[in-house]
Amino acid sequence: MDHVPQRDRAWAASLIGGDGRAWSMTTPLAQRLQHTIRQDVQSMHAYAIQDSAGLIKLDAMENPFTLPPALQRELGERLSRVAINRYPGATGERVIERLREFAAVPTGCKLMLGNGSDELIDILSVACMRPGATLLAPLPGFVMYELSARLRGLRFVGVPLSPDFALDVDAMLAAIEQHRPALTYIAYPNNPTANLFDDAAIDRLVAAIGAQQGLVVFDEAYQPFASRSRMASLAQHDHVLVLRTLSKFGLAGVRLGYLCGAAAVIDEIDKVRPPYNVGVLNAEATLFALDHADEYARQAALLRQERARLHAALLSLPGVTPFPSEANMILVRVPDAKRCFEGMKARGVLVKHIAPMHPLLAGCLRLTVGAPGENDALLKALQASL
Repeated sequence: MDHVPQRDRAWAASLIGGDGRAWSMTTPLAQRLQHTIRQDVQSMHAYAIQDSAGLIKLDAMENPFTLPPALQRELGERLSRVAINRYPGATGERVIERLREFAAVPTGCKLMLGNGSDELIDILSVACMRPGATLLAPLPGFVMYELSARLRGLRFVGVPLSPDFALDVDAMLAAIEQHRPALTYIAYPNNPTANLFDDAAIDRLVAAIGAQQGLVVFDEAYQPFASRSRMASLAQHDHVLVLRTLSKFGLAGVRLGYLCGAAAVIDEIDKVRPPYNVGVLNAEATLFALDHADEYARQAALLRQERARLHAALLSLPGVTPFPSEANMILVRVPDAKRCFEGMKARGVLVKHIAPMHPLLAGCLRLTVGAPGENDALLKALQASL
């Protein structure tokens, strides 16, 4: 959903008038779509991506660093030897074993792979799609939780965070008691607010979810930049799952996510996974990255340093309020988010205008932490756009 091909955007534009009016339903194709496509899908808006051509791209929490030339050559040679004429097989099993070791998955737990964490979120929705099932998550949060729930027929319940983006524990406990969710997502750190939630509060929620027979998923997409993880808790709670992706690690283009949890739980969820869902090139690129994890750790360390520098500089700008971050992004509140977004874009820097996403995000922009020069340009563009 993050990547809508240009041809599809052009096709969609051809169906909508310049004044935003819906396209005519009198053509044969329109009538066919009206008859065949689900009504709720017809009423949805696609998750559009921003055109970043010619801009410093700081809107999608990507690692800004490429590999050193020697490693680029090594990766190319390694991928050239992959048997792309064969379906994925043993390579995927090697990735699972390497990731188990790399992520320190507790004994007695298993790991399954997904084509990015988005696919694993969808697989979880399919696996838990019983009549009347509910998916619960704090808001604002990652939009794919709600989208996947609705597309797969689960009821979605969102519980607002507090004004300072902390968990509203009482509201969460009440929602858990009332709705008895099959799945509860807790992003750790949260997207788009970038903060880690209080662990004592989380422990109360984990206990409540366990008491009513639900599953809780900790989405640790930004783990390379966070000071804490919930991975060790898998050893104590068989209803807890940890979801991670290698996108923020530095492999956003590879599309590989993984889900960890009690072996019996993963075995059931894995039944829903499409066969051969992770391609051989993706798997081999992942093995290569794990062989050179020290390079990616060096990049993550630099981004954490840049995050601190960027946060300090943002604090000095009049009218700008940066929020604490444990991810490779910083949420800021500015006097006029739309004006700042457009001003920064006009000055060659693309960030994310997220104020329309939720009332708690009024006046907010989300800034990806980039390379040092990119962050300098971001600060200059923001200051000029205030």
